[in-house]
Amino acid sequence: MSTASSTSQPTPSPLPLRLDSAQKSSETLPLRPKKKSSFRSAKLRLQIEDLSSIGSQVFLSAVNAATVLEDAVRGVQELLYTPDSEIPGTRSITLILRSMPGVAYTTGSSLDNDHKEIHFSTDYIQHIAKDRCREEILGVIRHEVVHCWQWNGHGSAPGGLVEGIADWVRLRSGFVPPHWSRGSSDRWDAGYQHTGYFLDYLEDVYGEGSVMVINGWLYDHRYGEEMWKTLFKKPVEKLWDDYCKSLGKKPVNSQSVSSSDSHVLQRSCDESTSSDTDEIPTPEPGSPSQ
Repeated sequence: MSTASSTSQPTPSPLPLRLDSAQKSSETLPLRPKKKSSFRSAKLRLQIEDLSSIGSQVFLSAVNAATVLEDAVRGVQELLYTPDSEIPGTRSITLILRSMPGVAYTTGSSLDNDHKEIHFSTDYIQHIAKDRCREEILGVIRHEVVHCWQWNGHGSAPGGLVEGIADWVRLRSGFVPPHWSRGSSDRWDAGYQHTGYFLDYLEDVYGEGSVMVINGWLYDHRYGEEMWKTLFKKPVEKLWDDYCKSLGKKPVNSQSVSSSDSHVLQRSCDESTSSDTDEIPTPEPGSPSQ
Protein backbone atom coordinates (compact mmCIF):
# COMPACT_ATOMS: atom_id res chain seq x y z
CA MET A 1 0.00 0.00 0.00
CA SER A 2 1.44 3.27 -1.03
CA THR A 3 1.98 5.84 1.66
CA ALA A 4 2.37 8.77 -0.79
CA SER A 5 -0.49 11.23 -0.46
CA SER A 6 -2.37 12.06 -3.63
CA THR A 7 -2.38 15.77 -4.32
CA SER A 8 -5.33 17.23 -6.25
CA GLN A 9 -4.32 19.18 -9.27
CA PRO A 10 -5.77 22.70 -9.44
CA THR A 11 -8.67 23.02 -11.82
CA PRO A 12 -7.92 25.69 -14.41
CA SER A 13 -10.46 28.46 -14.83
CA PRO A 14 -12.27 28.37 -18.13
CA LEU A 15 -11.19 30.88 -20.70
CA PRO A 16 -13.47 33.88 -21.07
CA LEU A 17 -16.24 33.31 -23.53
CA ARG A 18 -15.30 34.95 -26.81
CA LEU A 19 -18.13 36.18 -28.97
CA ASP A 20 -17.80 36.52 -32.67
CA SER A 21 -18.03 40.11 -33.84
CA ALA A 22 -21.64 39.92 -34.99
CA GLN A 23 -22.81 38.35 -31.75
CA LYS A 24 -20.72 40.75 -29.69
CA SER A 25 -22.10 43.85 -31.34
CA SER A 26 -25.68 42.72 -30.92
CA GLU A 27 -25.28 41.85 -27.24
CA THR A 28 -22.95 44.49 -25.83
CA LEU A 29 -23.88 47.75 -27.54
CA PRO A 30 -26.01 50.04 -25.38
CA LEU A 31 -29.64 50.39 -26.37
CA ARG A 32 -29.14 54.08 -27.13
CA PRO A 33 -25.52 55.21 -27.55
CA LYS A 34 -24.73 58.43 -25.77
CA LYS A 35 -24.10 61.23 -28.20
CA LYS A 36 -21.74 63.98 -27.14
CA SER A 37 -23.23 67.43 -27.50
CA SER A 38 -21.48 70.76 -27.38
CA PHE A 39 -24.74 72.52 -26.55
CA ARG A 40 -26.11 73.31 -23.12
CA SER A 41 -27.84 70.46 -21.33
CA ALA A 42 -30.51 70.51 -18.64
CA LYS A 43 -32.07 68.06 -16.22
CA LEU A 44 -35.11 66.59 -17.99
CA ARG A 45 -38.09 65.23 -16.09
CA LEU A 46 -41.47 63.69 -16.90
CA GLN A 47 -44.38 64.01 -14.47
CA ILE A 48 -47.69 62.25 -15.18
CA GLU A 49 -50.51 63.18 -12.81
CA ASP A 50 -52.81 60.30 -13.76
CA LEU A 51 -51.31 57.22 -15.40
CA SER A 52 -54.77 55.73 -15.85
CA SER A 53 -56.05 58.59 -18.03
CA ILE A 54 -56.57 57.85 -21.70
CA GLY A 55 -54.43 60.83 -22.68
CA SER A 56 -51.49 59.56 -20.63
CA GLN A 57 -51.79 56.11 -22.15
CA VAL A 58 -51.95 57.56 -25.66
CA PHE A 59 -48.84 59.63 -24.97
CA LEU A 60 -46.84 56.68 -23.65
CA SER A 61 -47.81 54.48 -26.58
CA ALA A 62 -47.18 57.14 -29.24
CA VAL A 63 -43.71 58.44 -28.31
CA ASN A 64 -40.56 57.32 -26.52
CA ALA A 65 -41.00 59.00 -23.15
CA ALA A 66 -37.33 58.42 -22.26
CA THR A 67 -35.98 60.45 -25.18
CA VAL A 68 -38.73 62.82 -26.32
CA LEU A 69 -37.44 65.81 -24.33
CA GLU A 70 -33.78 65.16 -25.08
CA ASP A 71 -34.50 64.99 -28.82
CA ALA A 72 -36.54 68.20 -28.65
CA VAL A 73 -33.84 70.11 -26.76
CA ARG A 74 -31.18 69.05 -29.25
CA GLY A 75 -33.40 69.93 -32.22
CA VAL A 76 -34.24 73.38 -30.84
CA GLN A 77 -30.66 74.28 -30.00
CA GLU A 78 -29.37 73.17 -33.40
CA LEU A 79 -31.82 75.53 -35.15
CA LEU A 80 -31.43 78.55 -32.85
CA TYR A 81 -27.77 78.43 -31.77
CA THR A 82 -24.22 77.56 -32.70
CA PRO A 83 -22.00 75.84 -30.12
CA ASP A 84 -20.39 79.22 -29.39
CA SER A 85 -23.68 81.12 -28.90
CA GLU A 86 -24.92 82.62 -25.67
CA ILE A 87 -27.68 80.20 -24.63
CA PRO A 88 -30.22 80.74 -21.81
CA GLY A 89 -29.20 79.14 -18.55
CA THR A 90 -32.15 76.77 -18.33
CA ARG A 91 -31.28 74.20 -15.67
CA SER A 92 -34.23 71.83 -15.86
CA ILE A 93 -37.33 71.13 -17.92
CA THR A 94 -40.24 69.18 -16.45
CA LEU A 95 -42.91 67.93 -18.84
CA ILE A 96 -46.15 67.67 -16.86
CA LEU A 97 -49.03 65.68 -18.34
CA ARG A 98 -52.30 66.61 -16.66
CA SER A 99 -55.97 67.25 -17.26
CA MET A 100 -56.57 70.91 -18.12
CA PRO A 101 -58.27 73.12 -20.73
CA GLY A 102 -56.35 74.16 -23.84
CA VAL A 103 -53.29 72.47 -25.29
CA ALA A 104 -50.00 73.36 -23.60
CA TYR A 105 -48.02 76.19 -22.04
CA THR A 106 -44.55 76.82 -20.65
CA THR A 107 -43.77 78.63 -17.42
CA GLY A 108 -41.01 79.07 -14.87
CA SER A 109 -41.24 76.80 -11.84
CA SER A 110 -41.94 77.99 -8.31
CA LEU A 111 -38.21 77.59 -7.62
CA ASP A 112 -36.95 80.11 -10.18
CA ASN A 113 -37.22 80.91 -13.87
CA ASP A 114 -34.21 78.77 -14.82
CA HIS A 115 -36.34 75.72 -14.00
CA LYS A 116 -39.03 75.36 -16.67
CA GLU A 117 -42.31 73.49 -16.67
CA ILE A 118 -44.20 72.44 -19.79
CA HIS A 119 -47.83 71.66 -18.99
CA PHE A 120 -49.47 69.46 -21.66
CA SER A 121 -53.17 68.62 -21.59
CA THR A 122 -54.03 64.92 -21.49
CA ASP A 123 -57.58 65.90 -22.47
CA TYR A 124 -56.20 67.35 -25.69
CA ILE A 125 -53.94 64.34 -26.31
CA GLN A 126 -56.91 62.00 -25.86
CA HIS A 127 -58.75 63.59 -28.79
CA ILE A 128 -55.92 63.77 -31.34
CA ALA A 129 -56.69 61.75 -34.47
CA LYS A 130 -54.92 58.39 -34.31
CA ASP A 131 -53.04 58.89 -37.58
CA ARG A 132 -51.72 62.27 -36.37
CA CYS A 133 -51.04 61.41 -32.75
CA ARG A 134 -47.27 60.98 -32.75
CA GLU A 135 -46.55 63.98 -35.00
CA GLU A 136 -48.89 66.26 -33.06
CA ILE A 137 -47.43 65.32 -29.67
CA LEU A 138 -43.88 65.82 -30.94
CA GLY A 139 -44.86 69.10 -32.61
CA VAL A 140 -46.43 70.56 -29.49
CA ILE A 141 -43.46 69.53 -27.36
CA ARG A 142 -40.99 70.95 -29.89
CA HIS A 143 -42.88 74.27 -29.87
CA GLU A 144 -42.91 74.44 -26.07
CA VAL A 145 -39.25 73.48 -25.69
CA VAL A 146 -38.39 76.52 -27.83
CA HIS A 147 -39.87 78.67 -25.06
CA CYS A 148 -37.43 77.08 -22.63
CA TRP A 149 -34.42 78.19 -24.68
CA GLN A 150 -35.24 81.24 -26.82
CA TRP A 151 -34.31 84.86 -26.13
CA ASN A 152 -37.11 87.45 -26.01
CA GLY A 153 -35.43 90.85 -25.91
CA HIS A 154 -35.67 91.05 -22.10
CA GLY A 155 -39.44 90.66 -22.33
CA SER A 156 -39.89 93.26 -25.09
CA ALA A 157 -40.41 91.02 -28.14
CA PRO A 158 -43.97 90.94 -29.51
CA GLY A 159 -45.86 87.80 -28.59
CA GLY A 160 -46.44 87.09 -32.27
CA LEU A 161 -42.70 86.96 -32.93
CA VAL A 162 -42.02 84.79 -29.87
CA GLU A 163 -44.70 82.30 -30.91
CA GLY A 164 -43.71 82.54 -34.56
CA ILE A 165 -40.13 81.49 -33.80
CA ALA A 166 -41.49 78.50 -31.85
CA ASP A 167 -43.70 77.42 -34.74
CA TRP A 168 -40.88 78.02 -37.23
CA VAL A 169 -38.77 75.51 -35.28
CA ARG A 170 -41.72 73.12 -35.33
CA LEU A 171 -42.06 73.66 -39.08
CA ARG A 172 -38.36 73.06 -39.75
CA SER A 173 -38.48 69.97 -37.55
CA GLY A 174 -41.12 68.45 -39.83
CA PHE A 175 -44.10 68.41 -37.44
CA VAL A 176 -46.55 70.39 -39.59
CA PRO A 177 -50.27 70.07 -38.78
CA PRO A 178 -52.59 69.68 -41.79
CA HIS A 179 -54.46 72.92 -41.07
CA TRP A 180 -51.36 75.13 -41.41
CA SER A 181 -51.09 77.20 -44.59
CA ARG A 182 -48.90 79.98 -45.91
CA GLY A 183 -50.36 83.42 -46.41
CA SER A 184 -53.46 82.87 -44.29
CA SER A 185 -53.01 86.09 -42.32
CA ASP A 186 -52.69 89.79 -43.15
CA ARG A 187 -50.18 90.52 -40.38
CA TRP A 188 -46.56 89.48 -40.08
CA ASP A 189 -46.92 89.23 -36.30
CA ALA A 190 -50.17 87.29 -36.20
CA GLY A 191 -48.11 84.67 -34.43
CA TYR A 192 -47.81 80.91 -34.54
CA GLN A 193 -47.70 79.37 -38.03
CA HIS A 194 -48.53 82.71 -39.71
CA THR A 195 -45.32 84.31 -38.45
CA GLY A 196 -43.54 80.95 -38.66
CA TYR A 197 -44.02 80.78 -42.43
CA PHE A 198 -42.92 84.42 -42.77
CA LEU A 199 -39.71 83.59 -40.89
CA ASP A 200 -39.27 80.55 -43.10
CA TYR A 201 -39.43 82.86 -46.13
CA LEU A 202 -36.67 85.03 -44.63
CA GLU A 203 -34.60 81.90 -44.00
CA ASP A 204 -34.98 80.88 -47.66
CA VAL A 205 -34.33 84.33 -49.17
CA TYR A 206 -31.68 85.75 -46.82
CA GLY A 207 -29.92 82.51 -46.04
CA GLU A 208 -29.78 79.73 -43.52
CA GLY A 209 -29.35 81.11 -40.03
CA SER A 210 -31.60 84.16 -40.48
CA VAL A 211 -33.93 83.14 -37.66
CA MET A 212 -30.91 82.24 -35.53
CA VAL A 213 -29.67 85.81 -36.03
CA ILE A 214 -33.06 87.24 -35.00
CA ASN A 215 -32.97 85.14 -31.84
CA GLY A 216 -29.39 86.25 -31.19
CA TRP A 217 -30.37 89.91 -31.56
CA LEU A 218 -32.99 89.44 -28.85
CA TYR A 219 -30.28 88.22 -26.46
CA ASP A 220 -28.61 91.60 -26.01
CA HIS A 221 -31.14 94.06 -27.47
CA ARG A 222 -34.66 95.08 -26.67
CA TYR A 223 -37.01 94.56 -29.59
CA GLY A 224 -37.55 97.47 -31.96
CA GLU A 225 -38.16 98.12 -35.64
CA GLU A 226 -34.44 98.79 -36.08
CA MET A 227 -33.82 95.06 -35.69
CA TRP A 228 -35.26 94.35 -39.14
CA LYS A 229 -33.44 97.24 -40.81
CA THR A 230 -30.14 96.24 -39.23
CA LEU A 231 -30.38 92.55 -40.03
CA PHE A 232 -32.25 92.60 -43.36
CA LYS A 233 -31.79 96.20 -44.58
CA LYS A 234 -35.57 96.66 -44.86
CA PRO A 235 -38.41 97.55 -42.50
CA VAL A 236 -40.54 94.59 -41.48
CA GLU A 237 -43.54 95.91 -43.45
CA LYS A 238 -41.49 95.76 -46.67
CA LEU A 239 -40.26 92.26 -45.84
CA TRP A 240 -43.88 91.21 -45.25
CA ASP A 241 -44.94 92.74 -48.57
CA ASP A 242 -42.17 90.82 -50.32
CA TYR A 243 -43.36 87.63 -48.66
CA CYS A 244 -46.97 88.23 -49.73
CA LYS A 245 -45.85 88.90 -53.31
CA SER A 246 -43.89 85.65 -53.33
CA LEU A 247 -47.18 83.88 -52.62
CA GLY A 248 -49.01 85.78 -55.34
CA LYS A 249 -51.00 87.57 -52.68
CA LYS A 250 -51.76 91.28 -52.70
CA PRO A 251 -49.86 92.91 -49.82
CA VAL A 252 -51.86 94.51 -47.04
CA ASN A 253 -50.48 97.60 -45.34
CA SER A 254 -50.68 96.31 -41.78
CA GLN A 255 -49.55 97.93 -38.56
CA SER A 256 -47.42 95.70 -36.35
CA VAL A 257 -48.76 94.76 -32.95
CA SER A 258 -47.02 96.36 -29.98
CA SER A 259 -45.70 94.18 -27.19
CA SER A 260 -48.36 95.62 -24.88
CA ASP A 261 -51.03 94.15 -27.18
CA SER A 262 -49.32 90.77 -27.46
CA HIS A 263 -51.53 89.00 -24.90
CA VAL A 264 -54.68 90.11 -26.75
CA LEU A 265 -53.20 88.89 -30.02
CA GLN A 266 -52.07 85.65 -28.46
CA ARG A 267 -55.49 84.86 -26.99
CA SER A 268 -57.23 85.45 -30.34
CA CYS A 269 -54.78 83.08 -32.01
CA ASP A 270 -55.57 80.40 -29.41
CA GLU A 271 -59.26 80.59 -30.19
CA SER A 272 -58.74 80.28 -33.95
CA THR A 273 -56.17 77.45 -34.10
CA SER A 274 -56.87 74.51 -31.87
CA SER A 275 -53.38 72.97 -31.92
CA ASP A 276 -51.52 76.13 -30.97
CA THR A 277 -50.29 76.73 -27.44
CA ASP A 278 -51.82 79.20 -25.05
CA GLU A 279 -49.14 81.21 -23.27
CA ILE A 280 -46.34 83.53 -24.32
CA PRO A 281 -43.08 83.24 -22.37
CA THR A 282 -41.86 86.81 -21.97
CA PRO A 283 -40.69 86.64 -18.37
CA GLU A 284 -38.91 89.04 -16.15
CA PRO A 285 -36.28 87.20 -14.06
CA GLY A 286 -37.93 85.06 -11.40
CA SER A 287 -41.44 85.36 -12.83
CA PRO A 288 -43.52 82.77 -14.73
CA SER A 289 -43.23 82.78 -18.52
CA GLN A 290 -46.52 84.44 -19.31
